[in-house]
Amino acid sequence: MELHALSTGSKPRVVTAMTMLKQMLFRYQGQVGAALVLGGVDATGPHLFTIHPHGSTDKLPYVTMGSGSLAAMAVFESGWRANMEREDALNLVKAAISAGIFNDLGSGSNIDACIITASHTEMLRNVEMPNMRVQKERKYFRRGTTAWKTENVRDLVVNEQITFVGGDAMDTT
Repeated sequence: MELHALSTGSKPRVVTAMTMLKQMLFRYQGQVGAALVLGGVDATGPHLFTIHPHGSTDKLPYVTMGSGSLAAMAVFESGWRANMEREDALNLVKAAISAGIFNDLGSGSNIDACIITASHTEMLRNVEMPNMRVQKERKYFRRGTTAWKTENVRDLVVNEQITFVGGDAMDTT
């Protein structure tokens, strides 16, 4: 994006970043893949895109991506409204991500959020931990629980001899 800004002499738009990403993903036809959510604010206003691993894109007022995205989308569809206050929007995002975590075995256990405005970007790490992981037992097997009666150690290195049949092996004529 910096090279694009330098070559055009203007600040790049969010749609430019989206186009570059989707063209790269499409070019590699699945050999390089990423499920991306891209958001930003430029001279034309705020934008939010999804970029699928094969290169297709969506532009919506709210988006979800990943293995828990269907449950998260259900929360957005029922709770989203235009021009939400920051706190209400953050609570909706937390509820959507929590739904994704609890309704999908492949999702994580913490919530990160990114708030993008025209003046700055704020990254909120570990906003909430809805699925706190418990400490796992360190010792699964205790000494002496599995006894063995005999021990047999074998040498697996095999010595082989090569015998050439039908003449001298070094003869190349």
